[in-house]
Amino acid sequence: MDEDCLVVDVPGRHPIRLPLTGRDRADRLVMYRLPRENGVVYGVAILNARGKGMLDSPGARPRHLVEAFAVHAGLLFEYRPHASEREGRADLETRARGWRNTADVGLPVRGDHSPREVALRLRPYDEVSGELRPCEGALEGAPCPATTLSWDGRTLVAADPAAGRALRLLPASLYHYRYERRVLVSGKEETRTLTGLAVLDADGLVLADLPGEWPPHEVAAFAAGRRLPVHDALVAPSRWVRTTLSRRGPGWARLAGLAVPRMSRARKTVAVCAGVAGLFAMAYVVTAGGWFAWRGLSALGGMLLDLLDAKWLAVFFAPLLVVLRPAREAWHGRRVRRGTALGPPGGPYLSVSRGRTLRVRLGARMVPDDLEIGPGPGRAAGLMAYRHEGLSGLFVVDGEGGPVRHLPGPWPLEDAHRFAARRGLGFEVRTLGREEYLDLTARAHDAVP
Repeated sequence: MDEDCLVVDVPGRHPIRLPLTGRDRADRLVMYRLPRENGVVYGVAILNARGKGMLDSPGARPRHLVEAFAVHAGLLFEYRPHASEREGRADLETRARGWRNTADVGLPVRGDHSPREVALRLRPYDEVSGELRPCEGALEGAPCPATTLSWDGRTLVAADPAAGRALRLLPASLYHYRYERRVLVSGKEETRTLTGLAVLDADGLVLADLPGEWPPHEVAAFAAGRRLPVHDALVAPSRWVRTTLSRRGPGWARLAGLAVPRMSRARKTVAVCAGVAGLFAMAYVVTAGGWFAWRGLSALGGMLLDLLDAKWLAVFFAPLLVVLRPAREAWHGRRVRRGTALGPPGGPYLSVSRGRTLRVRLGARMVPDDLEIGPGPGRAAGLMAYRHEGLSGLFVVDGEGGPVRHLPGPWPLEDAHRFAARRGLGFEVRTLGREEYLDLTARAHDAVP
């Protein structure tokens, strides 16, 4: 960057010089995302003071380096993720005299903001180590995973330090996704979005699922070095995303990147004793002062435990959990043995409501997925348990054998047969070949990832 002009180095060509003073000076640096039929185009554009384009440079670059360059050059920085190609074209087609377009421009980041120095300070994409990291949790407010991605030649290394696990993968593409799920909050239905990155093989099967918020530009820049395609599913319909993520490949794994909280034996003993003491305390306070007195004491105790960072002792102020949880699990096990439910108590599990509706309960505080039972297309007529190359799962199929819902994972065959017979549903066990597995998993209307 000279004193009065911006120098853009173009490999194999003469440098492009853009003025930094005068009426037609370079004023702002725009980083854009442009969806097209054959994929998503990332790039940067330099606009003059009147908003007209002076330079367009397609190509994925780490966002933090572009922002650092804009600051160094004295340019305003903007990020414009266009929703459609038409919108993006309309925004970028106004061009200044001498407008230039190049597909291979090296932004001149020099001096105190050299690429190496900036990359050493900023995350999640580190050009020095070549690592890609999520910047936030998969759900809003969730802890940020410790998962990392890096390259070892053509091999992608996915590491989960929290679990002490690492995978070496040969991917055909990356799948950058976001999908919605419905939850119950204080009795009201709300929508939550879950984001992540998946590694796919050549058939589109998921080799590894990495939940977390992965910055799109960092993902594109990370993959561009190995010419690895990135499927942008950040705005795709949720059911399409869920169906894609349920198509697990052999050796499938999910790396959460979060430490699983484990309670020591001593804490478990203290918690049980606290729960028993809480039962007597609740009985005494309710008898002496009424139910509202206990509710007030519970709220105050919960606030105190938050301050002391001892939430595991909350069982003292909610002692019924000591009784209710084991009782609920025992009741659910009895339902499974009788054939009125199928699956673990934490979900996903199946049941049938009085209105002859097959209900897929996905988990605690999640809104169930209801399917009408009947022989017509799109309705639940039977269950099909499958095996494929070490994988297993369950399809809810309609009267024509078409997959209505896909629920991957282990499902006890004896329990599934008992549930289907009790509810008047068809039942089938099959070992699927490669092509049949690809076809059925792709045609499912929806799925549980």
